[in-house]
Amino acid sequence: MRVLVVGAGGVGSAAAGIAARRSFFSSFVIADFSLDRASRAASVDPRFVAEQVDASSASDISDLCRRHAITHVLNAVDPRFVMPIFQGALEAGASYLDMAMSLSHPHPTSPYQLPGEKLGDAQFALASSWEDAGLLALVGIGVEPGLSDIFARYAADHLFSRIDEVGIRDGGNLVVEGYEFAPSFSVWTTIEECLNPPVIWENGDWHTTVPLSEPEIFDFPGGIGPVECVHVEHEEVLLIPRWVKAGKVTFKYGLGSEFIEVLRTLHKLGLDRTSPVRVGGVEVSPRDVVAAVLPDPATLGDKMTGKTCAGTLVRGLGLDGSPREVYLYHLVDNEWSMREYGSQAVVWQTAVNPIVALELLASGAWRGSGVLGPEAFDPVPFLDKLVEYGSPWEMREGAV
Repeated sequence: MRVLVVGAGGVGSAAAGIAARRSFFSSFVIADFSLDRASRAASVDPRFVAEQVDASSASDISDLCRRHAITHVLNAVDPRFVMPIFQGALEAGASYLDMAMSLSHPHPTSPYQLPGEKLGDAQFALASSWEDAGLLALVGIGVEPGLSDIFARYAADHLFSRIDEVGIRDGGNLVVEGYEFAPSFSVWTTIEECLNPPVIWENGDWHTTVPLSEPEIFDFPGGIGPVECVHVEHEEVLLIPRWVKAGKVTFKYGLGSEFIEVLRTLHKLGLDRTSPVRVGGVEVSPRDVVAAVLPDPATLGDKMTGKTCAGTLVRGLGLDGSPREVYLYHLVDNEWSMREYGSQAVVWQTAVNPIVALELLASGAWRGSGVLGPEAFDPVPFLDKLVEYGSPWEMREGAV
Protein backbone atom coordinates (compact mmCIF):
# COMPACT_ATOMS: atom_id res chain seq x y z
CA MET A 1 0.00 0.00 0.00
CA ARG A 2 1.30 3.44 -0.99
CA VAL A 3 -0.52 6.18 0.92
CA LEU A 4 -0.92 9.89 0.21
CA VAL A 5 -2.24 12.07 3.03
CA VAL A 6 -3.48 15.42 1.75
CA GLY A 7 -3.30 17.95 4.58
CA ALA A 8 -0.70 18.33 7.32
CA GLY A 9 -2.82 20.20 9.83
CA GLY A 10 -3.97 18.79 13.15
CA VAL A 11 -5.65 15.64 11.83
CA GLY A 12 -3.11 14.96 9.09
CA SER A 13 -0.21 15.33 11.51
CA ALA A 14 -1.93 13.11 14.06
CA ALA A 15 -2.55 10.49 11.37
CA ALA A 16 1.16 10.55 10.53
CA GLY A 17 2.08 10.00 14.17
CA ILE A 18 -0.27 7.02 14.42
CA ALA A 19 0.84 5.48 11.12
CA ALA A 20 4.49 5.80 12.13
CA ARG A 21 3.94 2.93 14.58
CA ARG A 22 2.49 0.60 11.93
CA SER A 23 4.03 -1.40 9.09
CA PHE A 24 1.12 -2.04 6.67
CA PHE A 25 2.33 0.45 4.02
CA SER A 26 5.40 0.64 1.81
CA SER A 27 5.24 4.38 1.13
CA PHE A 28 3.66 7.31 3.02
CA VAL A 29 3.54 10.76 1.41
CA ILE A 30 2.29 13.80 3.35
CA ALA A 31 1.31 16.76 1.18
CA ASP A 32 0.15 20.24 2.07
CA PHE A 33 -0.06 23.66 0.45
CA SER A 34 2.73 24.57 2.88
CA LEU A 35 5.78 22.39 2.24
CA ASP A 36 7.18 23.43 5.64
CA ARG A 37 4.09 22.11 7.39
CA ALA A 38 4.20 18.88 5.39
CA SER A 39 7.89 18.48 6.25
CA ARG A 40 7.19 18.88 9.97
CA ALA A 41 4.48 16.22 9.82
CA ALA A 42 6.73 13.88 7.82
CA SER A 43 9.66 14.28 10.21
CA VAL A 44 8.18 11.74 12.65
CA ASP A 45 9.34 8.81 10.50
CA PRO A 46 12.21 8.35 8.02
CA ARG A 47 9.84 6.35 5.76
CA PHE A 48 7.69 9.46 5.18
CA VAL A 49 8.06 11.92 2.30
CA ALA A 50 6.82 15.54 2.26
CA GLU A 51 5.34 17.19 -0.83
CA GLN A 52 3.65 20.46 -1.74
CA VAL A 53 0.17 20.29 -3.29
CA ASP A 54 -2.80 22.48 -4.11
CA ALA A 55 -5.79 20.61 -2.65
CA SER A 56 -8.20 22.65 -4.79
CA SER A 57 -6.69 21.21 -7.98
CA ALA A 58 -7.74 17.72 -9.09
CA SER A 59 -4.87 17.67 -11.58
CA ASP A 60 -2.35 18.50 -8.83
CA ILE A 61 -3.69 15.57 -6.81
CA SER A 62 -3.65 13.15 -9.73
CA ASP A 63 -0.14 14.24 -10.81
CA LEU A 64 1.18 13.72 -7.28
CA CYS A 65 -0.47 10.29 -7.10
CA ARG A 66 1.12 9.21 -10.36
CA ARG A 67 4.54 10.52 -9.37
CA HIS A 68 4.55 8.36 -6.23
CA ALA A 69 2.47 5.43 -7.58
CA ILE A 70 -0.09 6.07 -4.83
CA THR A 71 -2.68 3.37 -4.19
CA HIS A 72 -4.72 5.12 -1.46
CA VAL A 73 -5.43 8.82 -0.87
CA LEU A 74 -6.46 10.03 2.60
CA ASN A 75 -8.14 13.43 2.54
CA ALA A 76 -7.30 15.35 5.76
CA VAL A 77 -8.31 18.89 4.79
CA ASP A 78 -11.47 21.00 5.06
CA PRO A 79 -14.56 19.56 3.30
CA ARG A 80 -14.54 22.36 0.72
CA PHE A 81 -11.65 20.45 -0.93
CA VAL A 82 -13.40 17.06 -0.99
CA MET A 83 -14.40 17.04 -4.63
CA PRO A 84 -11.07 17.96 -6.26
CA ILE A 85 -9.23 15.40 -4.10
CA PHE A 86 -11.96 12.81 -4.73
CA GLN A 87 -11.77 13.40 -8.48
CA GLY A 88 -7.98 13.57 -8.55
CA ALA A 89 -7.70 10.20 -6.84
CA LEU A 90 -10.15 8.65 -9.31
CA GLU A 91 -8.26 10.09 -12.29
CA ALA A 92 -5.02 8.60 -10.96
CA GLY A 93 -6.52 5.17 -10.29
CA ALA A 94 -6.15 5.40 -6.51
CA SER A 95 -8.65 4.46 -3.85
CA TYR A 96 -9.82 7.26 -1.56
CA LEU A 97 -10.76 7.88 2.08
CA ASP A 98 -12.12 10.98 3.78
CA MET A 99 -13.41 12.08 7.16
CA ALA A 100 -15.93 14.64 5.92
CA MET A 101 -18.04 14.45 2.78
CA SER A 102 -18.85 16.85 -0.05
CA LEU A 103 -20.67 19.97 1.08
CA SER A 104 -24.44 20.43 1.20
CA HIS A 105 -26.53 23.27 -0.19
CA PRO A 106 -29.81 24.18 1.55
CA HIS A 107 -33.15 23.85 -0.18
CA PRO A 108 -33.79 27.14 -2.02
CA THR A 109 -37.29 27.74 -0.63
CA SER A 110 -37.82 25.43 2.39
CA PRO A 111 -34.39 25.01 4.02
CA TYR A 112 -35.77 24.04 7.44
CA GLN A 113 -38.21 21.46 6.15
CA LEU A 114 -36.63 19.88 3.08
CA PRO A 115 -33.04 18.97 2.22
CA GLY A 116 -31.46 20.48 -0.85
CA GLU A 117 -28.20 18.95 -2.01
CA LYS A 118 -27.22 16.72 0.89
CA LEU A 119 -23.80 16.00 2.32
CA GLY A 120 -22.10 13.47 0.07
CA ASP A 121 -24.61 13.73 -2.80
CA ALA A 122 -21.90 14.88 -5.20
CA GLN A 123 -19.76 11.87 -4.27
CA PHE A 124 -22.55 9.28 -4.45
CA ALA A 125 -23.47 10.66 -7.89
CA LEU A 126 -20.10 9.32 -9.13
CA ALA A 127 -20.42 5.88 -7.50
CA SER A 128 -20.69 4.07 -10.84
CA SER A 129 -17.40 5.60 -12.01
CA TRP A 130 -15.62 4.19 -8.97
CA GLU A 131 -17.31 0.81 -9.42
CA ASP A 132 -16.38 0.67 -13.11
CA ALA A 133 -12.77 1.45 -12.20
CA GLY A 134 -12.75 -1.22 -9.47
CA LEU A 135 -11.75 1.42 -6.93
CA LEU A 136 -13.04 2.19 -3.45
CA ALA A 137 -14.06 5.59 -2.14
CA LEU A 138 -14.55 5.04 1.60
CA VAL A 139 -16.31 8.20 2.73
CA GLY A 140 -16.82 9.47 6.27
CA ILE A 141 -14.22 7.33 8.04
CA GLY A 142 -13.16 9.68 10.84
CA VAL A 143 -14.64 9.42 14.30
CA GLU A 144 -17.95 11.18 13.54
CA PRO A 145 -18.70 10.19 10.86
CA GLY A 146 -16.76 6.95 10.93
CA LEU A 147 -16.51 5.13 14.23
CA SER A 148 -20.03 6.29 15.12
CA ASP A 149 -21.33 4.64 11.93
CA ILE A 150 -19.42 1.45 12.70
CA PHE A 151 -21.09 1.38 16.12
CA ALA A 152 -24.49 1.58 14.39
CA ARG A 153 -23.64 -1.35 12.13
CA TYR A 154 -22.32 -3.36 15.09
CA ALA A 155 -25.56 -2.75 17.00
CA ALA A 156 -27.63 -3.87 14.01
CA ASP A 157 -25.54 -7.01 13.50
CA HIS A 158 -24.98 -8.12 17.09
CA LEU A 159 -27.25 -6.37 19.58
CA PHE A 160 -30.70 -5.63 18.13
CA SER A 161 -33.48 -7.39 16.27
CA ARG A 162 -35.12 -4.03 15.49
CA ILE A 163 -33.66 -0.53 15.69
CA ASP A 164 -36.11 2.27 16.36
CA GLU A 165 -33.59 5.07 16.68
CA VAL A 166 -29.89 5.72 16.18
CA GLY A 167 -28.75 8.93 17.82
CA ILE A 168 -25.15 10.08 17.54
CA ARG A 169 -24.19 12.03 20.67
CA ASP A 170 -20.86 13.84 20.91
CA GLY A 171 -19.63 15.76 23.93
CA GLY A 172 -16.68 16.49 26.16
CA ASN A 173 -15.33 18.54 29.04
CA LEU A 174 -12.22 19.89 27.33
CA VAL A 175 -10.90 23.21 28.63
CA VAL A 176 -8.18 25.32 26.97
CA GLU A 177 -6.22 27.36 29.48
CA GLY A 178 -5.52 30.98 28.60
CA TYR A 179 -8.23 31.43 25.95
CA GLU A 180 -11.73 32.79 26.32
CA PHE A 181 -12.79 30.98 23.14
CA ALA A 182 -10.70 28.30 21.44
CA PRO A 183 -12.44 25.53 19.46
CA SER A 184 -10.71 22.15 19.65
CA PHE A 185 -11.45 21.39 15.97
CA SER A 186 -11.43 23.33 12.69
CA VAL A 187 -13.68 26.33 13.25
CA TRP A 188 -14.36 26.52 9.49
CA THR A 189 -15.83 23.01 9.58
CA THR A 190 -17.60 23.59 12.89
CA ILE A 191 -19.39 26.68 11.55
CA GLU A 192 -20.38 24.75 8.42
CA GLU A 193 -21.96 21.82 10.22
CA CYS A 194 -23.53 23.79 13.07
CA LEU A 195 -25.23 26.55 11.08
CA ASN A 196 -26.48 24.55 8.11
CA PRO A 197 -29.98 23.04 8.38
CA PRO A 198 -29.59 19.75 10.29
CA VAL A 199 -30.89 16.64 8.54
CA ILE A 200 -33.00 13.97 10.29
CA TRP A 201 -33.87 10.52 8.92
CA GLU A 202 -37.41 9.54 9.93
CA ASN A 203 -40.18 7.37 8.48
CA GLY A 204 -38.09 6.32 5.51
CA ASP A 205 -36.93 9.74 4.31
CA TRP A 206 -34.82 12.76 5.17
CA HIS A 207 -36.12 16.10 6.38
CA THR A 208 -34.45 19.15 7.89
CA THR A 209 -34.96 21.29 10.96
CA VAL A 210 -33.65 24.52 12.51
CA PRO A 211 -29.94 24.63 13.44
CA LEU A 212 -29.06 24.15 17.13
CA SER A 213 -32.64 23.06 17.92
CA GLU A 214 -34.28 20.53 20.28
CA PRO A 215 -31.78 20.80 23.14
CA GLU A 216 -31.45 17.76 25.39
CA ILE A 217 -29.21 16.97 28.33
CA PHE A 218 -27.10 13.88 27.70
CA ASP A 219 -25.07 12.29 30.47
CA PHE A 220 -21.71 11.41 28.95
CA PRO A 221 -19.52 8.69 30.50
CA GLY A 222 -15.92 8.91 31.64
CA GLY A 223 -16.59 11.61 34.20
CA ILE A 224 -17.74 14.14 31.58
CA GLY A 225 -21.30 14.20 32.88
CA PRO A 226 -24.39 16.06 31.64
CA VAL A 227 -23.94 18.25 28.55
CA GLU A 228 -26.59 20.08 26.53
CA CYS A 229 -26.74 18.65 22.99
CA VAL A 230 -28.45 20.18 19.94
CA HIS A 231 -29.14 19.21 16.33
CA VAL A 232 -26.38 19.94 13.83
CA GLU A 233 -25.83 18.80 10.26
CA HIS A 234 -23.67 15.67 10.09
CA GLU A 235 -22.82 12.89 7.69
CA GLU A 236 -24.00 9.96 9.82
CA VAL A 237 -27.63 10.87 9.21
CA LEU A 238 -26.97 10.62 5.45
CA LEU A 239 -24.88 7.45 5.67
CA ILE A 240 -26.39 5.15 8.29
CA PRO A 241 -29.83 4.72 6.63
CA ARG A 242 -28.15 3.49 3.43
CA TRP A 243 -26.90 0.32 5.18
CA VAL A 244 -28.62 0.09 8.58
CA LYS A 245 -32.40 -0.23 8.92
CA ALA A 246 -33.53 2.27 11.55
CA GLY A 247 -36.75 4.14 12.19
CA LYS A 248 -34.94 7.39 12.99
CA VAL A 249 -31.38 8.74 12.81
CA THR A 250 -30.21 11.99 14.40
CA PHE A 251 -26.97 13.76 15.29
CA LYS A 252 -26.69 16.03 18.33
CA TYR A 253 -23.56 17.82 19.38
CA GLY A 254 -22.69 18.81 22.96
CA LEU A 255 -21.58 22.34 22.19
CA GLY A 256 -22.42 24.07 25.45
CA SER A 257 -24.33 27.32 25.83
CA GLU A 258 -21.31 29.63 25.30
CA PHE A 259 -20.30 28.01 22.01
CA ILE A 260 -23.90 28.07 20.78
CA GLU A 261 -24.16 31.79 21.55
CA VAL A 262 -20.90 32.51 19.70
CA LEU A 263 -22.16 30.63 16.64
CA ARG A 264 -25.45 32.51 16.68
CA THR A 265 -23.59 35.82 16.94
CA LEU A 266 -21.31 34.93 14.01
CA HIS A 267 -24.41 34.13 11.96
CA LYS A 268 -26.16 37.38 12.92
CA LEU A 269 -23.10 39.39 11.89
CA GLY A 270 -22.64 37.47 8.64
CA LEU A 271 -19.24 36.23 9.75
CA ASP A 272 -20.16 32.65 8.92
CA ARG A 273 -20.32 33.48 5.20
CA THR A 274 -17.85 31.89 2.80
CA SER A 275 -18.44 34.24 -0.15
CA PRO A 276 -15.80 37.03 -0.24
CA VAL A 277 -16.53 40.61 0.78
CA ARG A 278 -14.45 43.63 -0.20
CA VAL A 279 -12.40 45.19 2.60
CA GLY A 280 -10.36 48.11 1.36
CA GLY A 281 -8.67 46.89 -1.78
CA VAL A 282 -8.93 43.16 -1.14
CA GLU A 283 -11.64 40.50 -1.04
CA VAL A 284 -11.79 38.14 1.93
CA SER A 285 -14.12 35.41 3.15
CA PRO A 286 -15.59 36.37 6.56
CA ARG A 287 -15.36 32.74 7.72
CA ASP A 288 -11.70 32.57 6.73
CA VAL A 289 -11.07 35.70 8.81
CA VAL A 290 -12.74 34.09 11.85
CA ALA A 291 -10.59 30.99 11.39
CA ALA A 292 -7.44 33.11 11.01
CA VAL A 293 -7.91 35.06 14.25
CA LEU A 294 -8.60 31.97 16.38
CA PRO A 295 -5.78 29.68 17.54
CA ASP A 296 -4.89 26.63 15.43
CA PRO A 297 -6.56 23.67 17.20
CA ALA A 298 -3.48 21.53 16.50
CA THR A 299 -1.38 23.79 18.74
CA LEU A 300 -3.66 23.70 21.79
CA GLY A 301 -2.89 20.25 23.17
CA ASP A 302 -0.45 21.33 25.86
CA LYS A 303 -2.95 23.92 27.12
CA MET A 304 -5.93 21.55 27.09
CA THR A 305 -7.33 19.32 29.81
CA GLY A 306 -10.29 16.93 29.86
CA LYS A 307 -11.81 14.22 27.70
CA THR A 308 -13.80 13.95 24.49
CA CYS A 309 -16.48 11.33 23.88
CA ALA A 310 -17.92 10.16 20.57
CA GLY A 311 -20.73 7.65 20.63
CA THR A 312 -23.88 6.12 19.23
CA LEU A 313 -27.10 5.74 21.20
CA VAL A 314 -29.29 2.92 19.89
CA ARG A 315 -32.86 2.14 20.96
CA GLY A 316 -35.08 -0.71 19.85
CA LEU A 317 -35.66 -4.39 20.52
CA GLY A 318 -32.83 -6.63 21.63
CA LEU A 319 -32.12 -10.03 20.16
CA ASP A 320 -34.58 -11.57 22.63
CA GLY A 321 -37.34 -9.17 21.52
CA SER A 322 -37.35 -7.06 24.67
CA PRO A 323 -36.79 -3.26 24.72
CA ARG A 324 -33.13 -2.31 24.79
CA GLU A 325 -31.06 0.86 24.84
CA VAL A 326 -27.27 1.04 24.60
CA TYR A 327 -24.65 3.74 24.14
CA LEU A 328 -21.52 2.55 22.31
CA TYR A 329 -18.73 5.06 22.74
CA HIS A 330 -15.07 5.96 22.50
CA LEU A 331 -13.30 8.19 25.03
CA VAL A 332 -9.97 9.95 24.60
CA ASP A 333 -8.27 11.74 27.49
CA ASN A 334 -6.19 14.70 26.27
CA GLU A 335 -3.48 13.95 28.82
CA TRP A 336 -3.13 10.44 27.36
CA SER A 337 -3.11 11.47 23.68
CA MET A 338 -0.57 14.23 24.34
CA ARG A 339 1.68 11.93 26.37
CA GLU A 340 1.47 9.01 23.93
CA TYR A 341 1.34 10.80 20.57
CA GLY A 342 1.84 14.54 21.08
CA SER A 343 -1.61 15.22 19.58
CA GLN A 344 -4.59 16.80 21.30
CA ALA A 345 -7.56 14.53 21.96
CA VAL A 346 -10.04 15.67 19.32
CA VAL A 347 -7.68 15.50 16.35
CA TRP A 348 -6.16 12.21 17.55
CA GLN A 349 -9.60 10.63 17.97
CA THR A 350 -10.47 11.68 14.42
CA ALA A 351 -7.17 10.56 12.89
CA VAL A 352 -6.90 7.07 14.35
CA ASN A 353 -9.92 5.74 12.48
CA PRO A 354 -8.77 6.20 8.86
CA ILE A 355 -5.41 4.69 9.76
CA VAL A 356 -7.20 1.64 11.19
CA ALA A 357 -9.30 1.48 8.01
CA LEU A 358 -6.22 1.68 5.79
CA GLU A 359 -4.66 -1.21 7.68
CA LEU A 360 -7.82 -3.30 7.23
CA LEU A 361 -7.83 -2.52 3.51
CA ALA A 362 -4.16 -3.43 3.25
CA SER A 363 -4.76 -6.81 4.90
CA GLY A 364 -7.90 -7.54 2.87
CA ALA A 365 -10.09 -7.72 5.98
CA TRP A 366 -12.09 -4.91 4.36
CA ARG A 367 -12.60 -4.77 0.59
CA GLY A 368 -15.04 -3.21 -1.83
CA SER A 369 -15.52 -0.84 -4.75
CA GLY A 370 -17.72 2.15 -5.42
CA VAL A 371 -18.62 4.91 -2.96
CA LEU A 372 -19.20 3.23 0.40
CA GLY A 373 -19.66 4.37 3.98
CA PRO A 374 -18.16 2.66 7.04
CA GLU A 375 -21.48 0.85 7.63
CA ALA A 376 -20.93 -1.17 4.46
CA PHE A 377 -18.18 -3.20 6.15
CA ASP A 378 -17.98 -5.80 8.92
CA PRO A 379 -17.54 -3.74 12.11
CA VAL A 380 -15.82 -6.42 14.19
CA PRO A 381 -12.35 -6.31 12.55
CA PHE A 382 -12.35 -2.53 12.94
CA LEU A 383 -13.37 -2.55 16.60
CA ASP A 384 -10.84 -5.29 17.36
CA LYS A 385 -8.09 -3.32 15.63
CA LEU A 386 -9.00 -0.19 17.60
CA VAL A 387 -8.39 -2.16 20.80
CA GLU A 388 -5.07 -3.36 19.36
CA TYR A 389 -4.10 0.28 18.78
CA GLY A 390 -4.49 0.84 22.54
CA SER A 391 -7.67 2.89 22.41
CA PRO A 392 -10.59 0.56 23.25
CA TRP A 393 -14.27 1.28 22.74
CA GLU A 394 -16.92 0.77 25.43
CA MET A 395 -20.66 0.22 25.80
CA ARG A 396 -23.15 1.43 28.41
CA GLU A 397 -26.37 -0.51 28.80
CA GLY A 398 -29.68 1.05 29.79
CA ALA A 399 -31.46 4.39 29.66
CA VAL A 400 -29.40 7.56 29.94
